[in-house]
Formats: sequence, structure tokens, C-alpha cells
Amino acid sequence: MLGAEAKEQGNCTRFRGQQKPHCCKKEPVIIDLMPGTPYNMQTANCCKAGILTSLKQDHTKLGATFQMNYVKPSDSGPGFTMPENFTLGIPGYSCGTPFQVPPTMFTKDGHRWQQVLDKTSVLQPPQTNRGEAAAVVIRCSHHMCPIRIHWHVKQSYKEHWRVKITITNMNFVKNYSQWNLVVQHPNLANVTQVFSFNYEPLTVYGKLRDIGMFWGLAYYNDMLLTHGENGNVQTEVLLHKDRGKFSFREGWSFPRKVSFNGDECVMPSPDAYPRLPNAAHVVITSFNTIFFSLLLILL
Repeated sequence: MLGAEAKEQGNCTRFRGQQKPHCCKKEPVIIDLMPGTPYNMQTANCCKAGILTSLKQDHTKLGATFQMNYVKPSDSGPGFTMPENFTLGIPGYSCGTPFQVPPTMFTKDGHRWQQVLDKTSVLQPPQTNRGEAAAVVIRCSHHMCPIRIHWHVKQSYKEHWRVKITITNMNFVKNYSQWNLVVQHPNLANVTQVFSFNYEPLTVYGKLRDIGMFWGLAYYNDMLLTHGENGNVQTEVLLHKDRGKFSFREGWSFPRKVSFNGDECVMPSPDAYPRLPNAAHVVITSFNTIFFSLLLILL
């Protein structure tokens, strides 16, 4: 096996040869290798320490590969049985049925080409039903969630309004590298400027642009550190006021949905949203009115 390893070797006593198989279990658990793994244990695009980014963040790190030889082909027939029942070891995902893809061609000298036969792929779509409990090693709070998000309506101008977003890690033992925040809000179609975060609008339904993704700047705030003085990242967003839609009434200025790293945040009921003034050129300073926590719960 290259680019990954099985957690347990299993019982390989029936193999009498000099070299025992890497794993003899019928349902092995395969884990990724760390960056810096010796070259003789690597394969192309491997060894990501189990961390993958989204397509928008870094397309070079959205996938990882490993190579596994799991049967010896028979000389008397096809001798190939496609592996099945793939699962991903984190909640919220299920694998599709394996299917064959075109063989990979490779050469050593540029003259003779060889190909890898019976190459298999598995699709890994996310599920909407999630039932995993939140982490336990976190700061005590009334919500006991590992992530807290503040959506702070900071200022209102004549033509624009400003929001401050703060993401706080409540976990004492876990960093969040390559994190991302997805927000649904009707005014995201009019984003003028985003400070200290990357931002990309996501078009999900036709031309509707009410969903956007935020993520950190490389080598600056793309890692959310453990809880403490440096355990938060924040940005300010300047949005243009669409006179046909803009309002501070009935909680309009707050998001409809928020997700952190693909996990959906617990949203307040509409009645719980604070009532804000609708006038222009107003600097909003009533903290007990404009602060509201969006609490991530790992369902």
C-alpha cells in the first residue's frame, strides 16, 4: 500500500512466505499518511494528514489518493473482484457504488507505455442526516458548542451598511485548519468589500446570489487556533443597500443559514432577532441589541 496505511494488520498467519501482506482484514480501516512520509511509501497526490479543502479554497488540496494491491489476479479467468461497501470514517457522508474508470497510462522511457487495469472510483456525497454529539473538551458555556459565531451589525450609512463577523473556537484541544464559513443572506448579492477574509459568492439556484463562502487568508488567518487569546478570526463586510430590499426590521439584517466547515449552525427563531433602527447615517452601538451568537452544533 502506498500513500496510506491500514490501522491493523490482522491475522496473516496463513501466509508462509517471506513477505506478509500489509493487511489481512476483510474490512480494513485505511488512514491517511502525514506530509513528509518517506518517498518509498508515497504515491502521487497523497499524504494530506486527512485534511482536504473545498474547491473554492485550494483546488490543489481538494483530494488525496492512495494505492492498494488487494488481490492476486488469477491466470484462469478475470480474477478481479471490485471492492465494495466503502465508508468514510466521519459522520454525515456515505459512499456510492464503485465504478470503473479509464486506465491510467504510464511510461518509464518514453517508448513503451503500460496501463493500470481495473481502476475503481467511489463517489462520496454528503448526507443531510447527522447525529454525532459535540466534542466534550470545550469551554463551559450555556450552549456547550465548539464554535461560536458573532454576526455584529456594526454601522449603517446612507448607501452601505457594515457587518463584523467573529468566529471563536471554544475547543481547547483542536485547531481548525483551512476552515470555511458559508452564509445565506439576501444582501450578499451586493457585497462591496470583505476585509481580512477571502470571499466567493456561490450560485446555487439560477442567478440567485444569496449564498457566499468566507475562508481565511493563507499564512494569516487560515488556521483557527484553540480557545484562548488567539482562538478567533474576524472580518468586516461592507454591503451596498438595495433600496428595494434593504431593511433592519424583523431580523432581515441577520443570516438565514450559517454553516462552519459543512456543519450547520443552530439558528435563533425569528422572534428572537433584535429590532434595529432603519435610519441612515446611524452608528449602531447598543451591544445588547446587535450582538447575536450563532452556535455551531455538530449534529
